[in-house]
Amino acid sequence: MKAQRPRTPQFHGEHTHAEWRDHLLPWLVTALLVAFIVVLVVWVVNPAPPRTITISAGPRDSSFIVTANQYRKILARNGIRLNVLESDGSVQNLKRLMDPQQHVDLALVQGGVAQGIDTSSLISLGSMFYVPVVVFYRGAGLTQLSDLEGKRVAIGREGSGTRLLALQLLAANDIEPGGRTTLVPSDGLEAATQLVAGNVDAAILSGDSATRGLMLRLLKVPGVSVMNFDEANAYTRLFPFLDQIDLPPGVLDLKRRIPPETVHLISPTVELVARGNLHPAISDLLIEAAQEVHGKAGLLQRAGQFPNPVEHEYPISEDALRYYRTGKGFLYRTLPFWLASIGDRALVLLLPLAVLLVPAMRVIPALYRWRVRSRIYRYYGSLIAIERHALAGATDDERAKLLARLDEIEVALNSLRMPLAYADAFYVLREHVGFVRSRLTAARPVETS
Repeated sequence: MKAQRPRTPQFHGEHTHAEWRDHLLPWLVTALLVAFIVVLVVWVVNPAPPRTITISAGPRDSSFIVTANQYRKILARNGIRLNVLESDGSVQNLKRLMDPQQHVDLALVQGGVAQGIDTSSLISLGSMFYVPVVVFYRGAGLTQLSDLEGKRVAIGREGSGTRLLALQLLAANDIEPGGRTTLVPSDGLEAATQLVAGNVDAAILSGDSATRGLMLRLLKVPGVSVMNFDEANAYTRLFPFLDQIDLPPGVLDLKRRIPPETVHLISPTVELVARGNLHPAISDLLIEAAQEVHGKAGLLQRAGQFPNPVEHEYPISEDALRYYRTGKGFLYRTLPFWLASIGDRALVLLLPLAVLLVPAMRVIPALYRWRVRSRIYRYYGSLIAIERHALAGATDDERAKLLARLDEIEVALNSLRMPLAYADAFYVLREHVGFVRSRLTAARPVETS
């Protein structure tokens, strides 16, 4: 039984578009490859900045909430929506940042609340403002926290940064919870009221609980004094997140010269802390907003003192350091934010494009050669199939059909457009068509016994 004759390909009409397909295919394949790599670079190496981010701020009506809302208004000018979340304070803010289940991108965190916590995954955009520790007490002449031992001391509500910091400072003076000192969980106006009423002997206030108005009211109360931290330098050495600041005479009330003498205070700073994947463009916008909000002179700071890249408990991000050194990039200074963002990402493409274009220019000719030669090889495949069938002992009818197929190949070749660089291979192919024709006409059926 004879083997199945292989089916020869049909070439009718192939020549019509062969030439432009030979030119187009290499360019198309190369373009798709380059586009894929470019898209990969854009979305993996330099993705677009998000349009919405979330900040964990602080209690309602606190300075943290006020600050976050100021950031929100400034970022909205550039089309960025800042969601502001209320919290119990710095402790909860830090926990939210550390929890991957919480969709929080950044937070305002008071110094000193990260003790014993691995915060290596977080970055800081800089210090934003002071939250001084102010100790009011009944009596006079107190200059050391150790003098509070055995007394009733308001140290702040549970979960607040004030309470956590107060516990650290008291512990440094050998005052621990459960000892002779009574630690009362109240702060702000509540703690001040208890102090005036004589329900507590001292109140440790910080941040929102130590407003200018509240300090003035307390200092006007007979028998209530503010503690002067004579050992401020020692505290800043023992607790690197603390700074020493001074209240000069009369800074609270010039007419009445309140305070009458310089008061030395210690103060942590509030840092704007973010997760490590914060987009560089968003980082720049946040620092720009912080400069607008915190850059002015105030009761506790000079103009331009904040924000600053002084590192305390969290590493300052590389993007933040770049911004503090050189400011906004050229594109962001001259173009709207989103247009500058597109331009910035486009610049990132130049390097991979430059790297890809050189080998791409070599690949295209190779693909073109492969395309042209593959067409010639397909004709050869058909010729071999016809020749083998003829030599296998085709009948007269089968030889006639094979000759008809050979005629089809020849007609297709007569109308095939071939680049001049491959004219030699083309004419050799035509000679081989004649060779197969001669073999086909000379072949005879093989007689079987």
